[in-house]
Amino acid sequence: MSERTNYLKKLLEVQNSHQQMMNQIVVDAIREQEGLVHRLFEEENDHQLTFGQKISDKIASFGGSWYFITIFLVFLVAWMIFNNTLESKAFDPYPYILLNLILSCVAALQAPIILMSQNRKEARESKRAQNDYLVNLKTELENRAMDHKLDLLINEQFKQLIEIQKIQIDKLNKLEKLATKKANTTDKN
Repeated sequence: MSERTNYLKKLLEVQNSHQQMMNQIVVDAIREQEGLVHRLFEEENDHQLTFGQKISDKIASFGGSWYFITIFLVFLVAWMIFNNTLESKAFDPYPYILLNLILSCVAALQAPIILMSQNRKEARESKRAQNDYLVNLKTELENRAMDHKLDLLINEQFKQLIEIQKIQIDKLNKLEKLATKKANTTDKN
């Protein structure tokens, strides 16, 4: 009887150790995942922009804003009104050739600067997407490994439950035999 009790205690200890191992595996996986995300975030923020890149980003953000459009429209209207009111003394009379030249120069300079900024943003987004893919892939692999470990643990527990059931069936059989013997002895008396 004590032998079976010891066996059951060992089974429970094995089950507890499996549970502790699974808990530790989950904790380690979470720590590793946090470390990966932290490293990727640091890598993204470590990239220092050059002076030209900073200027192009500022010009692109200003040139693509309603504030710029409003200021530029006010400037154009003021230019036209000023040159129309001066008539013969105007420095840029109608058809505003100087204004047209200024607009062309602004557009010619602003377009490549905005493109440089957009290319850099696209490269950052591409790198971020690649990092997201790597994190998702790593998570998927960890999930598969975790599923495999859980399957192994469930199989192990199932085997232990079967062994426990065998012990219980043996005990029940012995109790049945004992009960049958007692019933036979009481019937004879």
